[in-house]
Amino acid sequence: MRSAKPLIVPIASVAVISLVLMTVAAAWAAGKERILHNFRGSDGCYPGAGLIFDASGNLYSTIVEDSVFELTPGTNGKWTETVLYKTSHAVTPFFAGLIFDAAGNLYTTTSNGGDFYCGIYNDGCGTVFELTPGANGKWNHTELYRFHGKDGAFPDAGLIFDAQGNLYGTTSNEDNSNPCLYGSCGTVFKLSPGQNGKWTETVLHRFSGKNGDGASPAASLIFDAAGNLYGTTPYGGSNLCSGGCGIVFKLTPSSSGKWSETILHTFSGSDGAYPQAGLIFDAAGSLYSTTSNGVVGNYCLYGSCGTVFKLTPDTGGKWNETVLHSFQGADGSSPYSGLVFDAKGNLFGTTLTNVFKLAPGANGEWTETVLHTFGRVEYGIESHAGVILDTAGNLYGTTVRGGSGYCGVVFEVSP
Repeated sequence: MRSAKPLIVPIASVAVISLVLMTVAAAWAAGKERILHNFRGSDGCYPGAGLIFDASGNLYSTIVEDSVFELTPGTNGKWTETVLYKTSHAVTPFFAGLIFDAAGNLYTTTSNGGDFYCGIYNDGCGTVFELTPGANGKWNHTELYRFHGKDGAFPDAGLIFDAQGNLYGTTSNEDNSNPCLYGSCGTVFKLSPGQNGKWTETVLHRFSGKNGDGASPAASLIFDAAGNLYGTTPYGGSNLCSGGCGIVFKLTPSSSGKWSETILHTFSGSDGAYPQAGLIFDAAGSLYSTTSNGVVGNYCLYGSCGTVFKLTPDTGGKWNETVLHSFQGADGSSPYSGLVFDAKGNLFGTTLTNVFKLAPGANGEWTETVLHTFGRVEYGIESHAGVILDTAGNLYGTTVRGGSGYCGVVFEVSP
């Protein structure tokens, strides 16, 4: 399988979603949406990744087709887009978002590009690169690493740093010489900076897709305070779903430099399936994320509508799953992205069709509120990325379609 991450839902499907949601939109409390930027093709098309802020309040992200952009707020409420980097190779999509280092440099991955002997189209195994701000607003591109297949291929997810400046990420596949349920199973990797700007890759784990292990990771990783890594795979685990329902995993380093995997949870379909988003911790050490499908048996346009789940560790080392919310279609469908907490402990995220909030209540119950529905094409439709919060409680995100140029938008939802 090339990648677990979806790119574009057929236009007919989007139209059906929009029609259904427009009929129920009045039943939900709505936030106020404002379009900060409409993409028109000439400046990029299909912003599929999440946004990040810099210290000055500028927004940054990537365009699936070929570019990295910045949005700068002005005094009149308008935002100005600047394309920081545009690849010269047409088969180098950006599925991943960006991260900053302490010096203000940007890092991300390209899903293809580099060497041209990966995949059925031989369009390259993917790269990791850095953008460094230079004179006159120009950003300089440096390729840090080029994947070759046997060390991983097709890094669809973003990166994270450790305290020593090493980068960590996932690849969704490997070369076809390593058979897996979907052709190849993916890796977790580490990139370490060395002398003369050279970075060295170490494969920390190779997913097998067998004996309960996961396959084809599509999301970025997180660390805990002890230096363990956590993530999800949308495939592998149980065989109750097509290709497996997916897992949540933990990687623990040893003094020898090897990392051992622990499977924290295996999805069965009845509790959700195909988690394509990364995880977040709460203050008590519980994990939260979404599954893009499940619970099996709920009618939805895509067969099932997805969930928000929580994993809580117990004293015996076992992690117990709680489904906090199951989407029914009218209140959201297929959350491909992760979640964010506000200071009050509320969770925020997106599905393909809306922006939602989950508020904790008594007896462990969580209440969903649909804050905004992507019901009109001119205001953006189909979100594949999550949202981020500013200090005033405004939410910012992207849609891959819609807007005046039908190439997607950057939006703000105000409470």
